[in-house]
Amino acid sequence: MIIRSIRDGFKSVFRNFSLSLASISCITITLIIVGLAIIASRNVENFTEVIEKDLTIVAFVDNDATKENEELIEDEFKKISNIESYKYISKDETKESMSQESDVLGTVLDGFDESDMPLKDTYEIKVKDVNHIADTAKEIEEIEKINSVKYGAGMVDKMIVAFDAIEKVTYIIVIALVIVTVFLIINTIKLTISARKREIFIMRLVGASNFTIKTPFIIEGMILGMLGSIVPIAIVIYGYPKFYYHFDGYLYSKLIKLVTPTPFIYDISIIILILGILVGMVGSASASRKYLKI
Repeated sequence: MIIRSIRDGFKSVFRNFSLSLASISCITITLIIVGLAIIASRNVENFTEVIEKDLTIVAFVDNDATKENEELIEDEFKKISNIESYKYISKDETKESMSQESDVLGTVLDGFDESDMPLKDTYEIKVKDVNHIADTAKEIEEIEKINSVKYGAGMVDKMIVAFDAIEKVTYIIVIALVIVTVFLIINTIKLTISARKREIFIMRLVGASNFTIKTPFIIEGMILGMLGSIVPIAIVIYGYPKFYYHFDGYLYSKLIKLVTPTPFIYDISIIILILGILVGMVGSASASRKYLKI
């Protein structure tokens, strides 16, 4: 029974080739856009993760702070739940680092003695949740002997909000495209059903069940979805690695790191194939139920 339905599904695809080609083209175009949207969304998510991982609060310590003050500061850090880790950096370490980066800076800093050195001892602080980084920075700033706190306020918040918005928009685009494709498949299958009314009428006369009549159409939709996913999968598998290696894995800066092709491209390919099959089957099932009235 199932084997016959599969055979009839394949026959229907090639018997109504012009309609099938229209459906396949529609699915192909949609899945290409869906694939690109998923790739963009995952990379934006990756950008956000990299930013969150590298994001650091820098707390500047007063010049007159003693060793005991620093111990008290670290005790206060341990009380703040959003602090994941912290690292103490002395002004001498900062001076040495800056001198290594630039001979000019090294020469300038050598002109200052301990009393008028513009550099301060600092703490580099990693947070657990960047969404609460502003509140954490305020808590740190209130600690005694903390002079000031910097973490790129405003710019970081805007970047995170922008990335979140882009990610949500891509998800909306994917959902909208899938819905549109389902409706297009329904209309295409509707035309196929209309062209086969006589065949369906005969099947009913000989006592064919609703399942027997519907199954070939559902399988036909599944086949259309599979055929429609071939080109999008090829574009993902061959196109994304070329894009990735052309830009050496980054976009514009080391901060914007692209997702490594393997196994990313295969995960996306599986998603595209499953989406194609589901869209075809759902479209066919809906058309069968609505227009065959079975």
